[in-house]
This record gives sequence, C-alpha cells and structure tokens, in this order.
Amino acid sequence: MQKVDIYKDLGVLFGSHLTFKDDLEDTINKAYRIIGLIKRNFINVDAITFTLLYKALVRPHIEYANSVWHSYKKKDIETIEKVQKRATKLVISVRK
Repeated sequence: MQKVDIYKDLGVLFGSHLTFKDDLEDTINKAYRIIGLIKRNFINVDAITFTLLYKALVRPHIEYANSVWHSYKKKDIETIEKVQKRATKLVISVRK
C-alpha cells in the first residue's frame, strides 16, 4: 500500500493528520468563484435577488461537509466570514 498525503472520499479531502485545511481552502475557493460569477453576470442586484442567489449558489458550498470539518478554529471561522463579507459587498444597499 502507498502512503497518501491527501485522500478524497465522498467529495471531502482528508489530510494525513486529519486536518481539513485543504478541503476548507478548496471549498472557500469554489465559493469565491461563484461570487465572482454573480458579480460578472448580475451588475445591479437588489437585496432580495442577491439573497436568493447567495442561498442557492454560494451557501451550499460553505455549508457542505460542515459536519466533518466543523470549524472551531478562529482562523477557519474568519476565512468563512470573509466569504460572507465579500458577498454582501455586491449589494449596493448593503454595502454601506
């Protein structure tokens, strides 16, 4: 058998020390990509439309596998909150 540093099972990346750093980074990057897609395609978004887009497209990526890598570290929580802060900057009425 070979030793593997990262193993992907059911879409969740498991590290050799059972840290989910790689999986969390991958998930956050997917969320950022979708926020960029929303930013490019929906220029003037009102709060209601943004809420629907965020809940349908971005939030599932953030919440996926939360039961596995339950973020209890302050750094992990801050990275997730950065995604949410960047997403709210897209709405003009929420920006201020």
